[in-house]
Amino acid sequence: MASPVSIGKETLIYAVYYAPRGRVRLYALGKELAQRHLYPSDLLIGIIGAEGAGKSTLIRGLFPGLELTNDDEGINLRPTPIFGFAEDDAFSGHTFHIDARFEGAFHQPWEIADAVRKAVEHGRRVIVEHFDLLYEHLGFNAQLIFGIGQEVIVTRPSVFGPLPGAVRDIVFKTVKYRLMAHSAEDITSMILARDYNYTIPAVHSDVKHGFVMGFAQKPAIDLEKLEADVKAIIAANVPIGLADENHLRIGEETIPCTGVRTHVKFSGQIENFRLIKEFRYNPIDREYLLIGIVGIEQEAGFEEILPVVA
Repeated sequence: MASPVSIGKETLIYAVYYAPRGRVRLYALGKELAQRHLYPSDLLIGIIGAEGAGKSTLIRGLFPGLELTNDDEGINLRPTPIFGFAEDDAFSGHTFHIDARFEGAFHQPWEIADAVRKAVEHGRRVIVEHFDLLYEHLGFNAQLIFGIGQEVIVTRPSVFGPLPGAVRDIVFKTVKYRLMAHSAEDITSMILARDYNYTIPAVHSDVKHGFVMGFAQKPAIDLEKLEADVKAIIAANVPIGLADENHLRIGEETIPCTGVRTHVKFSGQIENFRLIKEFRYNPIDREYLLIGIVGIEQEAGFEEILPVVA
């Protein structure tokens, strides 16, 4: 009988999941992805995504307790442990994290590749953030790649791909919709709380290029006016940024937020915002759903994730 590892390698091309907003939901998704896709024998794991996409949060969900060697402020708090790895050291770590882009400021690409290669060859697990930057210098692909943009892509490459560059092209192209959608959602939440006295739940659903808010009772809200109010803030091009780890500043107002870094920098960067002009009822959850959409439909490039083998 074939082992689970070989079955996974032969059958998984890629899987796609919504990339949720907020730390808690992204932690939960990471845990689910680890249970579904990660094997104990996986030694090299690649993480790919643009700035602010949530790579570090996803890694913490995939590997709880793993100490990351970078932080969101770009300050390395201590030397990266993988560069001190010695195979004959009984106290050496068994799982390492390294940010290829961050370490590029301190080491040559070949030095980073050598450190990763040495650890993997001696049975250590290495999680490489910005794996697409290291791939050409390393000379071989990761056993498992997670790409995070508008969605989270999971792929287990074979010798035919997918290559890290293909995953990078998709997630870099789509992440802007996630940033726009999260920002538009928070502006909508702010208006609902301020003008309609609605308490917005912390957990939201997802829809492509947009957001979903659920209500136990059908709200008495003029959706045309709500859309116009949101568009007015978008047109004002107010700054959007972190107030603290749990609050977001939109212009002069501050609201609670569980994903403070996953936003556009100015409201005017939100493109083509609109609300679906009716509440959709979900009879199973017994919720009335408010749906907001941003951007335009665009091919992400999933059809090109695997090269054609001649």
